[in-house]
Amino acid sequence: MTDSPPWADVFGHEDPYPEQADGIAAAIDVAEEGGFLVLEGACGTGKTMLALTAGLDRVRDPDSPFERVLVLTSVKQQLRQFETDLGTINANLPDGYDPISGLTLVGKADVCPYARENRGGIDAENVYERCEGLRERTRSLVGEGGVTTTSNLVSEARGQQVGLLDSGADTASASYLTVDGEPTPYRPETEEFRDTEFCPFYAGFLDDLPEDGDPLEAVPVDLSDVGHLGPTELVRLAAGRGSCPHSVMGALVPEVEVVIGNYYHAFDPVTTSTFTGALLDESTFLVCDEAHMLEPRVRDLVSDAIADTSLRDATTELTRVIQPVTFEEDGADAGEDADLVRGELAETDVTVEEIEEFREFCHDLRAELDRRITDHLDRERPDWRVSMDSLEDVEIPLRDPEEPAEDAITAWARRAGYGDRVWARAATVGAVAGRILDSLEEEDKKRVAPGVGRTLNAWYREGHEEFFRAIDLERTVDASEPPDSWRHGYNASLALYNCLPSEPIGDRLAEFGGGVLMSATLEPMDVFRAVTGLDHLERAGRPVEERTYGLTFPESNRASFAVDVPKFIHDNRGPPGERNGTRLAHLDATARIAARPGNVLVGMPSYAEATWMAEALGERVEKPVLLDESTGDRATESLKDDFFAGDGKVLVTSLRGTLTEGVDYRGDRLSAAVVCGVPIINTARPRTRAVITAYDRRFEDGFETALTVPAVRKARQAIGRVIRGREERGVRALLDARYARESWNGVRGYLPEHEREEFTPVSPDMLEVALDRFEAIYREPLTNRQPSSDHQGVPEDR
Repeated sequence: MTDSPPWADVFGHEDPYPEQADGIAAAIDVAEEGGFLVLEGACGTGKTMLALTAGLDRVRDPDSPFERVLVLTSVKQQLRQFETDLGTINANLPDGYDPISGLTLVGKADVCPYARENRGGIDAENVYERCEGLRERTRSLVGEGGVTTTSNLVSEARGQQVGLLDSGADTASASYLTVDGEPTPYRPETEEFRDTEFCPFYAGFLDDLPEDGDPLEAVPVDLSDVGHLGPTELVRLAAGRGSCPHSVMGALVPEVEVVIGNYYHAFDPVTTSTFTGALLDESTFLVCDEAHMLEPRVRDLVSDAIADTSLRDATTELTRVIQPVTFEEDGADAGEDADLVRGELAETDVTVEEIEEFREFCHDLRAELDRRITDHLDRERPDWRVSMDSLEDVEIPLRDPEEPAEDAITAWARRAGYGDRVWARAATVGAVAGRILDSLEEEDKKRVAPGVGRTLNAWYREGHEEFFRAIDLERTVDASEPPDSWRHGYNASLALYNCLPSEPIGDRLAEFGGGVLMSATLEPMDVFRAVTGLDHLERAGRPVEERTYGLTFPESNRASFAVDVPKFIHDNRGPPGERNGTRLAHLDATARIAARPGNVLVGMPSYAEATWMAEALGERVEKPVLLDESTGDRATESLKDDFFAGDGKVLVTSLRGTLTEGVDYRGDRLSAAVVCGVPIINTARPRTRAVITAYDRRFEDGFETALTVPAVRKARQAIGRVIRGREERGVRALLDARYARESWNGVRGYLPEHEREEFTPVSPDMLEVALDRFEAIYREPLTNRQPSSDHQGVPEDR
């Protein structure tokens, strides 16, 4: 390409799309100033390649402060797309360029050799507790004052295999652990040294560490040779050599040029403090994909809760800590445990009395939780003890959601004599108790007291305008509890809910050197910038640039309608079983579209409404109608497979479910998508009212900012499933007067300009004519217009 820009060397194709070239240049320019590009790009824009190219251009520029790109995405399909695009870049680098090193971050269960093979008493459920215990015991064997060395441990583990074979033992007794078919140097079970269980893989990693402790020296791979390293390849290389894959992954985190992970890796306090903290600085170029989910995802990560069972277990743990000392004071023989507890406490500023007070606090808090739940159920559902099966999830507010003030639990604690000190010291006391328990007990177990202490401290520390406190009751069946106890039918927790996460989002973004936040649905940009703290960053001198790119595929291949049927709101539609004008209008329009050839996706505001629509369509259309219910991942995947298989079907789901975004409906998998109503969440829920109030105080129009805009994005995500490539055709329909025309609660203004132009308002009686007109075009040959950059291959989003 003549006069190629510098970034062309790390662009994975011959030529970029015009939107890509513009976006890459904008991202590079704003990152040079320490800022962020906010990019809305429809399918086909090539967002992943755009973002990777901009970031890698900065990383490979010797004059740039950037050392790595960190990619965050909440959708597995998009994670795979980043891996694919990185592979494309490496495959097309100019001669003489070293491969770009990359790493995909996963959890311990995905890379632990024992957990992957369900051996050594380790599985996906207990891998975290077992791993920490094995690591601690391994370190105790070889650390200061230890009884051996890492070399001895590794030799011991390897030698047992050789010894078994030399002794003439059968092959099975000397078998090696294999992981995904790759043999490792160790047996299928964990090892023991002088009656102490240890992890040979972790010992192998420690043994590979040089004296200066540089973790990179323990990595059994040359990054310049392998390029991107995914979980399977990481396990094969590390475990095959006898080293711990998770430790190797941790050593690689700050060293590779591209790290691909999820929101946890940048915004979860525990993950960043223990694993990915090295990425949170100005030398990291951030790519935040599916950024329309940034606000709700981070809200969940910076909210917290304490389960009723956690209070019970914390009380038990704290009792175990102080029991040896109490026994000794009472004249009983506590053995060495009392000395151990006193010795551990002597190295801290925590006293036995503080642990005892914290225990009493947890005990009394659980009793108060029990009392409040029982009182609430007795008042609201007097028959709850004999109707457990019909109970629903409940949220019990601890203050007026619309009047920020002290919550009822804090007020109770003060009346009960628990002052500021027990709250303020809860995190420290809980952490110390956890460490003492690890010394007292050899069992690998996650300690509850530290987490309870951290959350109670946050409960005390955080304000009431931005945080909402409540009791959450989640339906369950626990046969171990008495049948007349609420615990038989509910899991309960004290919830500390962050209503307004813009500050933690903005603070975290400020730690990075710059980057790109992108999605197919970010508009309105002013709202997105406000709720993610970007406006605050800009006021602090960090520039923020915006770009919006619409669909570049031929318009003649798609029909887009905003159907002017009555607003699908509760006052108009009534309960699901009611047959009225609003419901019939939505059903008629949906049925007309559902009857066309191919698969049709129908999105409803809730699962209850989805059930109604599926039953009604079943009587109106001559094709199978599938209903997506609020079920687990396995059932959802099975339903999706059924939908894709065979002849055309109708799939009805909730717009708040998992099938309307992040799912690939490429090719002929979908011929139409229908959205009924605006999926605004239930405003009667106390937590929702608290969010609206918090947004009102910060952004003036809380309902618009917190509910309406995210709801419109949900609808746009659903209709965006239809057209995923240049040669695809389909119908996109938004059914509701609020999409079709301006009104006091209309949402047409929340669509980006290019979508407002495309989504033609149409009356219900003209919908059939409009569909027939499109069908006539549909039967003609495809538009013969080709993009200048067709060499990039499949035109779906990259």
